[in-house]
Amino acid sequence: MDKSVSYIGEAPADFKLEVDGLSAGQLYYYRTYVKAKGTGDLESTVKTFTGETKRFNFGTKIPATLEAPATKTGYTYSGFGSGTTRNYNYCFDTDYYASLWVAYPLTEAHTQGSASTSNWKYDPNISNDYQPAITGSKSYGSSYGMTGYSRGHQCPNADRQSDDTMNSQTYYATNQTPQLQSGFNGGIWNSLESAVRGLTTGRSDTLYVATGPCYQTVGGAETVTWYDAQSTTIKPEQVPLPNYYWKAILKIKTVDGYITDACAVGFWFKHEAYSGSKYSDYIVSIDEIEAKTGFDLYAGLPDYLESLIESETPSWTEFQNF
Repeated sequence: MDKSVSYIGEAPADFKLEVDGLSAGQLYYYRTYVKAKGTGDLESTVKTFTGETKRFNFGTKIPATLEAPATKTGYTYSGFGSGTTRNYNYCFDTDYYASLWVAYPLTEAHTQGSASTSNWKYDPNISNDYQPAITGSKSYGSSYGMTGYSRGHQCPNADRQSDDTMNSQTYYATNQTPQLQSGFNGGIWNSLESAVRGLTTGRSDTLYVATGPCYQTVGGAETVTWYDAQSTTIKPEQVPLPNYYWKAILKIKTVDGYITDACAVGFWFKHEAYSGSKYSDYIVSIDEIEAKTGFDLYAGLPDYLESLIESETPSWTEFQNF
C-alpha cells in the first residue's frame, strides 16, 4: 500500500501517518522520504514494525453453535433443545457406543431452577442397539460388570436446571460414559464442573463448553479395556472404558454481536482416581487437546484468533478474569 503525508511550509517536529487495515502480528516495512526546497531528496533506511496485536475481527459474527467442534466423516451428529433454545450437540461413535464430544452453551440462567428428572433413557435419535444398556434402573455395573463406574454426564444435569425438557435430555444414554466414581466423577471431575458453573455467577455472558472421553490418542497405542454384557439379551454386547477425559471452555468478548476477543482453557485427565480435586494442575492448551483427539475445536472463530488462543495456556485465574 502507498501512504503519504504532506506539509506546505514548515513541517512540525513530530508528525504521524495513520494506516488502517493492518494484520495483527504481520511484519511491515517502511521508509521515510523527504523532499525539501533547496536540498536534494532525502530518504531513511528501510525500517520495520509489526502490526498491532489486537485480537479482533469486526467481520465475524458469533456462529450459531460456536461451542461445537468441526464435524468429521465417520460419525453421527445430533443434538437437542427446548423450543427454539439449543441444549447440546454431540458427535456419536457407533464403534465405541459413545459420544466422543458433547458441546453446549452455558450461562447463569441455565443453572438457575430446580429441574431434576433422573430418568435415564435411550436417545431417540440413535438406534438402541448402539447405546449402552444403562437406562432406567440399569447401570454400567449391573449390565456390564463395571463395578465402581458411574453414568457420567458429559453435559451435566446441574448445568440444565432451568428447563425440565433440557434437564431430561441430559439423561439420554448418548450423554453418558462410564466414569470411575471414587476419586474422579465424585472428585476432581465434579470439582471442575462446579468451577465452570461458578464462572457464570453474576455474569450475563456465555461460556462455550466442549467435553468428551478419549479412548486412544491420535497415533497412540493405548490399550482399550472392553467389558462384556452380563446377559445375552443386552445390547451392545460390550462397552469400552475411556482412558482419558477432556474439557475445553471458551469465553469471548463482543461488540454489537461481533467477536472482538477470546480466551480458551483446556483440561486433560487420565481416567483414574485422584487423591485431590485441584483441577487447575491439569490445564493444557486447546492445541494439545486437538492433537490428542483429532478434533478441531472452536472452528467458528476467525482463523487468526483461533490460532492465537488455542496455542495459549492461561492459568485458571487468568481465564476467570478474562
